[in-house]
Amino acid sequence: VQLVESGGGLVQPGGSLRLSCAASGFTFSMYVLAWYRQAPGKQREFVARIPYTGTIIYADSVKGRFTISRDNAKNMVYLEMNSLKPEDTAVYYCNNMGGTWKWGQGTQVTVSS
Repeated sequence: VQLVESGGGLVQPGGSLRLSCAASGFTFSMYVLAWYRQAPGKQREFVARIPYTGTIIYADSVKGRFTISRDNAKNMVYLEMNSLKPEDTAVYYCNNMGGTWKWGQGTQVTVSS
């Protein structure tokens, strides 16, 4: 399994970013995929999950601001982030639900004025 995250950057509070995750090495349609994040000095935490079909779930802290999606034809997972806050600053990772695959390098998101 290979996971490659991209799309992070520096953005002002209230701004937006779109993260991408390119996945390979497994049957994409069989897995619930998720985004996680890890802020400095904190444990990695769940952000959002998306099954092939079915219910999408978000962490309360991002509900209404973030949107997870997937393109099953391209083996891609996305995270659209709007109304960003300084507390969203973290390295963002994609993985399966449960985080059992080897973690990618992540993509840094910094929200600061």
